[in-house]
Amino acid sequence: MIEKHIVSSFDRDLESIQAAVVKMGGLVETALRDATKALKSQDVALAETVRKGDKVVDELDLTVKTDAARLLALRSPTAGDLRTVLSVMEIASHLERCGDYAKNMAKRTIAMAGSGEISGSSVALGRMSGFVEAMVKDALDAFIQRDTAKAAEVIERDLEADQIYNTLFRSLLTHMMEDPRNIAVGMHLHFIAKNIERVGDHATGIAEQTIYLVTGDLPDEDRPKKDRTSLAFQDSAG
Repeated sequence: MIEKHIVSSFDRDLESIQAAVVKMGGLVETALRDATKALKSQDVALAETVRKGDKVVDELDLTVKTDAARLLALRSPTAGDLRTVLSVMEIASHLERCGDYAKNMAKRTIAMAGSGEISGSSVALGRMSGFVEAMVKDALDAFIQRDTAKAAEVIERDLEADQIYNTLFRSLLTHMMEDPRNIAVGMHLHFIAKNIERVGDHATGIAEQTIYLVTGDLPDEDRPKKDRTSLAFQDSAG
């Protein structure tokens, strides 16, 4: 009876941690969607809401890490459960970074307020963001459903996300070269595009962790990357 109680308690704790990760995922999806909406409509108030909302994602990430560490220390999980705990911790880290990138998008939207825009850029960024948001959603669905085939599809789509980013980067660069007045806004828009591209990388990381959780093996082939922009144009999340 005591052993059964311990097992039941462990299962509840593990379910609670996974539920927190799923909640994180929902908040991140909303943040990405709202950050894109704020950019397209130049809605500073919505952008500010996204910026402030990242604190909740950070708090959930800390809760997941703390609870998972306690579970590892006190329960000594078996191999399968251990993989679940480790994967959940990694997925939480990926989601926390996605939240940071949504926040960065919002901060740059606020910084650009009243500065005008480069023709067609908001539409192009909206399409790119929609593509990457779908990657995040499908990666989370694959995790919830333990669907390795869906996870593998997300990984394959990362290459297309990189190609979309490269096309957008070249377009922005052209606008900046043709008219120096576009440089300030163009740089903000580029960093937003880079933030979105990085979210795609983290969606891929979530998918990889799902494959590890189910099979015990991480995908062993390096993902092909098509981001050819200079490291000088990197933007950090935070």
